[in-house]
Amino acid sequence: MTDEAREVSRDEAQKLIEDGAQLVDVRADHEWGAGRIAGAKHLPLAELAQRTGELDQERPVVLYCRGGTRSTMATDALVEAGFDAAKLSEGIVGWDEAGLPLEPEGGYVAESGEAASILQARKRAARS
Repeated sequence: MTDEAREVSRDEAQKLIEDGAQLVDVRADHEWGAGRIAGAKHLPLAELAQRTGELDQERPVVLYCRGGTRSTMATDALVEAGFDAAKLSEGIVGWDEAGLPLEPEGGYVAESGEAASILQARKRAARS
């Protein structure tokens, strides 16, 4: 067991996913709603331990969050549980900065944290 979670680049992640790996977003609900990588499954970090049964242990798992902290914790937990897991280097921020697509149409990378979810709810309310 290594001290650091295995990390994969965007290119490596895309190849793993094309080859059948599962893509898992461990961010909060408001972040998921704002924008996500196509094909990802949403398993917030706080729920991961209870929901690992939703993942196929026979297939590799690529995890991502905003920048890497939560996906590191999630990767460590899944590796400990016997999964072949790796985290996406630079998270969804790096993915977006590389010009790779997010869904839904017009999706964006949300700030993390409770304050951010409140601010985003206010912005949505102001628009409607």
